[in-house]
Amino acid sequence: MNKRTLAILAAIGATVIYGVNHTVAKGVMPIHVKPFGFIFLRVGGAAILFWLISFFGPKQKIDKKDWGRLLVCALLGMSINMLSFFKGLQLSTPINSAVLVTMVPIITVMVSALFLKEKITLNKGFGIFLGFVGAVGLILFGAETQKNAPNIPLGNFLFIINALSYGSYLVVVKKLIEKYHPFTLMKWLFTIAILVNLPITLPQVMETEFSSIPLWAYGSIAFVVIGTTFLTYLFNIFALTQLKASSVGAFVYMQPLVGILFALFSGKDNLTLVKITAMCFVLVGVYLASKKPKKK
Repeated sequence: MNKRTLAILAAIGATVIYGVNHTVAKGVMPIHVKPFGFIFLRVGGAAILFWLISFFGPKQKIDKKDWGRLLVCALLGMSINMLSFFKGLQLSTPINSAVLVTMVPIITVMVSALFLKEKITLNKGFGIFLGFVGAVGLILFGAETQKNAPNIPLGNFLFIINALSYGSYLVVVKKLIEKYHPFTLMKWLFTIAILVNLPITLPQVMETEFSSIPLWAYGSIAFVVIGTTFLTYLFNIFALTQLKASSVGAFVYMQPLVGILFALFSGKDNLTLVKITAMCFVLVGVYLASKKPKKK
């Protein structure tokens, strides 16, 4: 199995975890943990895990000129992105978040074209279009709306901010990936994010009554810290070593697909012709967007 295939599998793995996260994280907030308090646990836990595995990687020193880019990446990928998504998830619904997260590939392609001079091929453009159609169709016609949503318009606006920041992160971090080992990069990005997020996240985590949190909620928190944060960022950073930023961004179209399948297995949804058709659009779209162009 070559590295490109492994990179595609890593991107799929990250997407599967993200797709399940829409429901898992929503189930914990805000009853047991408030959104910004959750981010404190998420970023802090992931930072510890990345520091632990960094001892198995090469010892690298960050160049002075790269600290500014590291700060920008931490702001986009671990601060603005996470804070806006979790607050939006508290205010809106998992279904809305799955719809609006499909903006990430479009933003990634646009930013990549502007700053990395990546060419938008016919295959990639058509793949992104198919994925968008499939993802929106899957959500609009194939899922039920959650009632626990106190401010849907504001929550949806925050999802858009989340998509914008994460799509930009995938592009900005690309230069650093070419220079540093993933373990080195992630441990410093999450360490910076802890400091940046601290004034916003610390007050809410201090309000959390950990003794009253049920065991299942601790399981959900562990899933978000280990799965949705540690593993997904590690998988995506590896995927970016072999794939273009716009190709990795296109895998976000699989999130609605995963969400529906998760709902099916948990008995909260049923399979219809519309959903099957939409799933096909999503899978074909991701394939075309990630397909390596033939050399002339």
